[in-house]
Amino acid sequence: MGICLFLNPIKGAGDDLPDVSGYATNIAQIDHYDLVDTDLAPYAALMLPAHLDQRFFGTMTGKVEDFLDGGGTLVFNGHVAWPMLPEFNTFVPLERSSLENLTIHRLCDHPVFDGVDPDHLTFRRGVAGFYARGCNPPPQGAIALHGVGPDHLPCDWVYDRPKGGRILMHAGNDLWMYAGSTDTTARIVPQLCNWAAGLN
Repeated sequence: MGICLFLNPIKGAGDDLPDVSGYATNIAQIDHYDLVDTDLAPYAALMLPAHLDQRFFGTMTGKVEDFLDGGGTLVFNGHVAWPMLPEFNTFVPLERSSLENLTIHRLCDHPVFDGVDPDHLTFRRGVAGFYARGCNPPPQGAIALHGVGPDHLPCDWVYDRPKGGRILMHAGNDLWMYAGSTDTTARIVPQLCNWAAGLN
């Protein structure tokens, strides 16, 4: 089974890193600053959190590109402030917040979101805006999965890189927050891990 490497943004947390093993059976995790000395060959995917130190991560662009060129998968959560890879563009926020502008629209089916009701993405605990408030503009050739607002800004997209590997972009809070949800969003984390590991 392909293993997904979750980068935890808590510097120096060591054994106190939050336990993500209950979300899926194919997850390993490290403090994200330990990526410098980590051999990525055993892993199928890198899972990046919304609170990633983007400047630090940008110092390892070559290493990450080699991982992708070899067929790896990169999952990014959050707002791109420092375009760390050629496929990344700086986050574009919504011009204003309103229910109409915060509504999430399904644009294309994808295994990660199979069976997930877009209304359950729009609203979390009765409040809109947790899922996305803008987009990280996709590269040419990417497939938009969800759009936010009436203009359907691509808040989720997937890109198969010409040199190999693939990127799943989510321009919002960590998809991990849906683990254990009581609605259809509970499907996201296990389906994400299976897809990232190449199991579907």
